[in-house]
Amino acid sequence: MHQSDQDIRNRLLIARLPAMPQILIKLIAHLQADEAGMPELAALIAKDAGMTSKILGVANSSAYHRQSKVVSLEQSLVSLGTDMIKTLVISESVFQTFNSFPHSGSTDLRAFWKSSLSAAVMARALAKAMAYPHVEEAYLAGLLHNVGRLALLATAPKEYAFNFTARDDAALCAVEQRTLQITHAEAGAWLIERWHLDSFLADSVLYHHEPLARLEASHPLIRIVRLAHLLCCHADDAESIAQAAQFCALEVEVLENLAGSVARQVEQAAQHLGIDLAGADDIATPPAYAPPSVDPVQQRLSDEVRNMVLVSEVGQTFARQQGESSLLEAITRSARILFDFDTAIVLLQNPTGHALIGVAAGEHQQRLAGFSIPLAKGGPLAASALECQLAFLKRDMPVLGIVEEQLFRILGTDSLVCLPLAAGQRSLGVLIGGVAAWQIPACQKREGFLRAYANQAAKALETAISARGLARRQLDHVAEEYRAASRRVVHEVNNPLSIIKNYLSVLDHKLEKQEPVTGEMAILNEEIDRVGHLISGLADLQPVAASGVTDCARVVDDVLRLFRATDFLPPKIEVVTRMQDAPCEVEADADMLKQILLNLLKNAVEALPDGGRIEVANRGHVNRDRRLYLELCVSDNGAGLAPEVLAHLFSPVRSSKAGAHHGLGLSIVHDLVTRLHGVIGCRSSKSGTSFEILLPLPLPASAAAALPAPGNTALSS
Repeated sequence: MHQSDQDIRNRLLIARLPAMPQILIKLIAHLQADEAGMPELAALIAKDAGMTSKILGVANSSAYHRQSKVVSLEQSLVSLGTDMIKTLVISESVFQTFNSFPHSGSTDLRAFWKSSLSAAVMARALAKAMAYPHVEEAYLAGLLHNVGRLALLATAPKEYAFNFTARDDAALCAVEQRTLQITHAEAGAWLIERWHLDSFLADSVLYHHEPLARLEASHPLIRIVRLAHLLCCHADDAESIAQAAQFCALEVEVLENLAGSVARQVEQAAQHLGIDLAGADDIATPPAYAPPSVDPVQQRLSDEVRNMVLVSEVGQTFARQQGESSLLEAITRSARILFDFDTAIVLLQNPTGHALIGVAAGEHQQRLAGFSIPLAKGGPLAASALECQLAFLKRDMPVLGIVEEQLFRILGTDSLVCLPLAAGQRSLGVLIGGVAAWQIPACQKREGFLRAYANQAAKALETAISARGLARRQLDHVAEEYRAASRRVVHEVNNPLSIIKNYLSVLDHKLEKQEPVTGEMAILNEEIDRVGHLISGLADLQPVAASGVTDCARVVDDVLRLFRATDFLPPKIEVVTRMQDAPCEVEADADMLKQILLNLLKNAVEALPDGGRIEVANRGHVNRDRRLYLELCVSDNGAGLAPEVLAHLFSPVRSSKAGAHHGLGLSIVHDLVTRLHGVIGCRSSKSGTSFEILLPLPLPASAAAALPAPGNTALSS
């Protein structure tokens, strides 16, 4: 039968198989602890009503010849003894779990219970003989070594019902592999791994049919369970038993002595647990054979329902992944499980859409990191990605190119399933699964399921790629903001540094003449503080303007004093101020206003290379949008600005001035005025250029709250 018809792995994924009881996990840890006492053990068992009832029932049974009834759980534990407690607790927990498997109630499990109990008691005896420290773990491993048979019966009752009673040997495993594509050993290990036990239990179950030659150096628990299985199920295979005993460092005579005691312990345990083993040996054990055929229509309907459930669960799994890398790993991992791929990789389209490239996720990361397939060169793999068509490739196909041959070697298979990942009309890449040639027909029958899976994967991948692009754009935006802030700070720091440098020359000249330098020292300290303030602002990409009331006339006087006392103001340039006698207070930070004036005056000086006139004027109050402003104007009588320069005046563009960072000054001025909630405009003609700044007047808090927020539109003409 094809795997698409009898895919037990998929059924195991959606089957509601029971989980190992938490009390058993806690009890095993408690029983293995050296300081474990009866009061603690009684408190733990008391949390499970069924377990408590079982312990009390056995303690008061005729087997222990009690003259008076034992009422206390702790007294019952003492009377039973540690070994019997361990047997009852572990066995009862496991049997409770086994009995909750689907279809277990309609099947005669007596032979199964006897085999499981026998292997458990034998594994515990072998562990003691080998001085293996975790005896209870060995008992549990023996008890669980055939749990895969119950799992297969629960998920495939029609197909497996007959084989459930077959002899447990290599022939059964071969039939299971051929008909279900999974053995009961593999199914049992898979189930135990879902219980997340920190133990080699799953490995001991997985390898209990493994050829003995491979187990010589394996973990002791694996060898114990393998030998226990041989002694309980294949007592006539003396050669294998002798070899397994040698691997466990046990003499054959020791095993013979154990056989009789194990049988008695199994009967006693079954009696205490209420398990009827009478007639278990008489249950027929027919040879394993393939199950009868299933109605194809019913099977197809069942498959469709199963696929819908699986696709939904897969989509939820993808949605829970954090990041593109973990999503790609989840896609390849679940594809291997669902479609029985030997290996799986993902190739994604590069940003230009011209090639498929390997991604560093899942298997073969190093080799795939430099792998690329040009889409324009053609080939079946490129066609599958471009046309969004499912493709099945075999190594002997004549149309294969070198890139396909490389993939066959990388994946180590003779056939490939190429599953395009497309979101709408956009191709994102292709998922490639490596399979054996005989699996191709089964995969072709599951084409609908493959496409549904690819759709879920592509949707999740598109979301992850979009998130990656958004994150990259956000990082680029932040980086650009930092670069702009750095350029702004470097530009602004040059002004106070130039002032400091010039004032040091003035200071040197005055000291030589022994003239007082108190004023110059104050200015130097002030400019040094301004440098520190500008540099500290680099960490704030969007600095908030400091609040306060500033005398505009005083700031103008301070700036002009700096210009006149240094080389900033050439002798051939005349500076005139027209500040009205009325109060010049504005709602602005003094340092920021100083930066604005320094930049504007510096630009005006540079606009008058042959000399000229600069005017700084207070033009009085202006009502704009029901808000009062003071208009401050800085003008020169230079040649004016070209229209193309005026059009982009306040943008951070590179000007024709020599040196680095030129062209940033007016952009910085615009930002500073905006942060002061002001407005700046520029008028320019052949007779000169003037910058007009509207700075808000201070208002009472109540009046300010009632006014609309001022605009920040630059006025130019």
